[in-house]
Amino acid sequence: EMLADDFTFAGPVVGPLPKDTFVKAFTGFKVGEAFPDMKANPYNFHVDPFEPNRVWFVTRAVGTHTGVMMGKIQPTNIKVYSPPQAQSVTFNEQGQATHLTVGYVMDRQLGNTGGLGGVFGLLHAIGKSPFAFPEGRPWKPSWQYRLFMFMGNLAAKVSGLFSKKDE
Repeated sequence: EMLADDFTFAGPVVGPLPKDTFVKAFTGFKVGEAFPDMKANPYNFHVDPFEPNRVWFVTRAVGTHTGVMMGKIQPTNIKVYSPPQAQSVTFNEQGQATHLTVGYVMDRQLGNTGGLGGVFGLLHAIGKSPFAFPEGRPWKPSWQYRLFMFMGNLAAKVSGLFSKKDE
């Protein structure tokens, strides 16, 4: 058994999920059937210096949607390019996984998943994202964020005007 009885799963939006819920959800997505050529392309494995039983790594998955996903989403033949995503696995003394984290996007501007990681990104890339909540959709600046950025740019310009007069 690769997963410990107390195994948990967490992503940026989902979890923590207990082992049985994770296994049911993970197998239900049928990602392997939907993307038979999917390559996770993992790299940069390293042991966490603060948690020596935890291994971090990055993936940049690439695959083409040529099979049925989740038992109902028909193939689109869209090639998905995921952005780099941070992942980690924590192990117990028996070598079983006790915690898995996936889908933490490192650069939302890369790939064609709308900056989303994990299954959220796959669904977005193939045009089938069913999520109504903001975390399940591509990042979009809020009016508060846009105002903050506008004020910051304005302050920089005003500050620049005064510093030029002092020269």
